[in-house]
Amino acid sequence: MSDEPLDHYFATPHGEEHRRTIRITVRGREVALQTANGVFSGSRLDPATAVLLKEVSPPGPQVRRVADVGCGYGPIALTLALDCPWLTVDAVDTNERALALTRDNAAALGVADRVRTFTPEGTDPTATYDEIWSNPPIRIGKEALHDLLTTWLARLAPDGRAVLVAGKNLGADSLQRWLGEQGWPTERLASSKGFRVLESRRGKNH
Repeated sequence: MSDEPLDHYFATPHGEEHRRTIRITVRGREVALQTANGVFSGSRLDPATAVLLKEVSPPGPQVRRVADVGCGYGPIALTLALDCPWLTVDAVDTNERALALTRDNAAALGVADRVRTFTPEGTDPTATYDEIWSNPPIRIGKEALHDLLTTWLARLAPDGRAVLVAGKNLGADSLQRWLGEQGWPTERLASSKGFRVLESRRGKNH
């Protein structure tokens, strides 16, 4: 993972797209998903995403609208939509190739009416979310990561929460402290396979 190119974090890749199909098992459900070169973890289910989906229960029926920030080819957004037929999921990524894969995967799984894809700039700036789920792009650098997280956390509904996963060796514990210092009380929900699962909520100053 440390040698993975970072271009896919910032923009749609250049060059010819080569799609492949992978099979992943999440919550006892095996699904086939299309991936491609030039998207995050295009050859497998990323281990951090796998931990997030294993350790955090699906949203309850009181949760109606969720954002998957940094959706890649869609494993989080699609799992949530399959688990929760009442949910609408906004799948957000800077990479248009990733968004196209998410759309095609959603159509193949029968959830295209509830999984909507957007670039960050294409989302409704007035929209709020009951929950935000994310395997955030830690490797984009601390400043860019902090900007991304504070932008999206500000879009939580008053009683909403964000669930995030980050590698311990990539600064998950310092990220947890920083979020708390910014007024987003953050707890560790789980620790598994070198990853921390964090839950952030709106503090009194937000």
